[in-house]
Amino acid sequence: MIESLLFPLVPERFKEDERYRKGQINIINALPGRRIMGVHIPDMKELAKQLAKLDDPLFLLESFKSAEKKEKLYHEEIVVWGLLLNYVKCSVVQRLTLLEDFVPVIDNWAVCDVFCSSAKWFSKVLKNKQSSDYVLMMSFLNDCFVSHREFEVRFAIVMSMCYLLNDDIQMVFSRFDNIDLNSIVSEYGVQNRINAPYYVKMGLAWCLATALAKNPDATRCYMNRCALPDDVKKLYVRKVKESFRTRDVNPY
Repeated sequence: MIESLLFPLVPERFKEDERYRKGQINIINALPGRRIMGVHIPDMKELAKQLAKLDDPLFLLESFKSAEKKEKLYHEEIVVWGLLLNYVKCSVVQRLTLLEDFVPVIDNWAVCDVFCSSAKWFSKVLKNKQSSDYVLMMSFLNDCFVSHREFEVRFAIVMSMCYLLNDDIQMVFSRFDNIDLNSIVSEYGVQNRINAPYYVKMGLAWCLATALAKNPDATRCYMNRCALPDDVKKLYVRKVKESFRTRDVNPY
């Protein structure tokens, strides 16, 4: 759909260095059938900001959905779709409608995490917890938490990590308690069945390690009483040790 805008941004190294290209594709680990160009995130952000200045960016956002149904978009087109959704000026109600189209299309961790980290508008929604906008957005997040799709649940987890670990940390822990990992279907097939849903489990571990950095006492209290499976707890400890913010902090 916007591949003509993205192709000039493809790095020469991605085109010419097969080992580098395969490495980048493996890191993203997109589902089968999703094509990847190799465009860098800063370049996609800049493109999305330019598209947000168009006369009718909302029409463009709506066009992404129909284009994805007609023929699978490139990975980078979906990333730009999400970024544009974050950058465009619109009401929360409009943005929620656009989110309802976008979130089901998320099919890898990179699309999910780039979107969540760029959704700065959500911070404004959180400032007024009595507003209808807040109620609508939290209801949407709660629906994602109980989804059976791997990346819809990860979306809720990463949004929580980015924006809800200050005043709402106990609410986040409560949502984690209600996640039914056994009901979540991994879209990666048989090869990842043992660790499935891996990207939800890793999202939980990452969020909990971030929570430890922000509120160690509350996080340790939660980790000592929660019923999360052992593999999630092991991933949590690993993420704690990997981060410079928590490597010297007792995870329990």
